[in-house]
Amino acid sequence: MSNKLNSALLEKCVSDVLAFANGETVTRGSEEVKGKKRNFTETIEIQITLKNYDPQRDKRFSGTFRLPTIPRPNIKCCMLGNAAHCEQADRIGIDHMSVDDLKKLNKNKKLVKKLAKKYDFFLASDNMIKQIPRLLGPGLTKAGKFPTLLAGGEDMQEKVDEVKSTIKFQMKKVMCLNVAVGNVAMEKQEIIVNTQLASNFLASLLKKQWQNIGQIYIKSTMGPSQQIYF
Repeated sequence: MSNKLNSALLEKCVSDVLAFANGETVTRGSEEVKGKKRNFTETIEIQITLKNYDPQRDKRFSGTFRLPTIPRPNIKCCMLGNAAHCEQADRIGIDHMSVDDLKKLNKNKKLVKKLAKKYDFFLASDNMIKQIPRLLGPGLTKAGKFPTLLAGGEDMQEKVDEVKSTIKFQMKKVMCLNVAVGNVAMEKQEIIVNTQLASNFLASLLKKQWQNIGQIYIKSTMGPSQQIYF
């Protein structure tokens, strides 16, 4: 699918996002805005508004795509694992819980909710994944964090990186979508490539592709939004 984003505009907007996050002054319209360097790594996301799309009548869509560069390297993972997987998680510095740890939560909704809130995603060994609903109830599913399966022969670090670099577009009842495409510590070109790929992937999910996309903006966590598609 051809890329409909204007390369020069995208490059300028990404440069401005990075400059603003670095405390430099950028021009918005006719005014100059002074940036501010934060004491955390800001995430960069794109915000997309759809058009000619009826969430009530048109088919809902959902899709996942792996970006070449991890947009949010600091998101937290917990391994719900068998003994071997827990040992492996320990070696690479990933939090882990065994069947016994999960049993201690005693299906307590508050504790399960707290667990879901503490981590951004979960991995689970194949013998564990079937037991999750019985051990924890529907809490993780409700939070949209049901574990990703880690099969016996898979490399745990590679799987963690895969989940961290995978973005998901899912149509709910609203016409706006947003997804992380990078962070301010990344190279400009990496952010540009991630943005182009994410936008193209979303267009491929839509009935009329780019004709269903109204506007796309790009922004860092604390920075102003810049329009990259009209």
